[in-house]
Amino acid sequence: MKIQNDLVLRAARGEAIERYPVWLMRQAGRILPEYRAVRGSLSGFKELVETPERAAEVTIQPVDILGVDAAIIFSDILVVPEAMGLEYQMIEKKGPWFEKTIRSEEGLKFAQTEFDVEDRLGYVTEAIRITNKELNGRVPLIGFAGAPWTIFCYMTEGHGSKTFSEARKILYTNPTLAHELLSRITKVTIQYLKAQIKAGAHIVQVFDSWAGILGKEQYTEFGLKYMDQIAAAINEVPVTLFAKGAYNSVSDLAALDCNTVGVDWNMQMSEVRAAIGENRTLQGNLDPCVLYSSHQEVERQTNNMLNSFISRRHIVNLGHGVYPDVDPEKVKTFIKTVKSYEIQY
Repeated sequence: MKIQNDLVLRAARGEAIERYPVWLMRQAGRILPEYRAVRGSLSGFKELVETPERAAEVTIQPVDILGVDAAIIFSDILVVPEAMGLEYQMIEKKGPWFEKTIRSEEGLKFAQTEFDVEDRLGYVTEAIRITNKELNGRVPLIGFAGAPWTIFCYMTEGHGSKTFSEARKILYTNPTLAHELLSRITKVTIQYLKAQIKAGAHIVQVFDSWAGILGKEQYTEFGLKYMDQIAAAINEVPVTLFAKGAYNSVSDLAALDCNTVGVDWNMQMSEVRAAIGENRTLQGNLDPCVLYSSHQEVERQTNNMLNSFISRRHIVNLGHGVYPDVDPEKVKTFIKTVKSYEIQY
């Protein structure tokens, strides 16, 4: 099916664009009353993720309501460890919780790899198929997965953390275990992304939300090594790599076989562009907190960001996910400002 608005795909591939495309991480979520109504009709977050028809419904809402240039399938990065055998709960106002963790070789029984991904994660691929049918080619659909390092953090820590000290401890005390678990996560993640692509994802993004808690040397060994394997394996569609906080590794990330590099709001876009050159698309990077300010300030800050770009190879986004208490009307102002911006070069 031909995509009517393929700006995101063209920008990712470095092709000509008439304006910058825009979408938001976490756009299908709690900022929208329509999303809250759907979620409120179910038992909770996990039921929504695991019910393809409802997941497709909330995936499409931002396209209809906010006017974004792409949809991103509604799911969670933690479906991968659960499929591998490590079940999680999503506790309201606290986040994910794993009853068991992997901190020794014995725990690797909860890191299975020899299973049919479509069988265990078919609810995601079915949601992709339904979403594409309902979108009817209006915009592309983004598939995604968590990066191996970020998934490793949750599988070893058992919950969210500011430091992930238990996860990082293993890198020093048992690097062999760390590499074995990371390798297993990588294998399943590649299969999962390929299943999403086969189901109809037009582009995929790998989120390394906890990249910034590692130093450059450790991130090279325990993060980039596995991002590289994923990027090299996915050649069917454009690939975006987003490593939040990995300031010292942006050039190394851009050197991998990807189309787009995500940039968080603490990075200077002009410096990143200078560091990686013109052969990669950048994505980002408005501070999500800008959306708490007035409509006029949102417009001003957005234009400042757009003026900092020195290439058409750009997909506009926030520097991380939109926060749940942001006014959707401010998001609309952000999107309208991007859409009305005239590229100067």
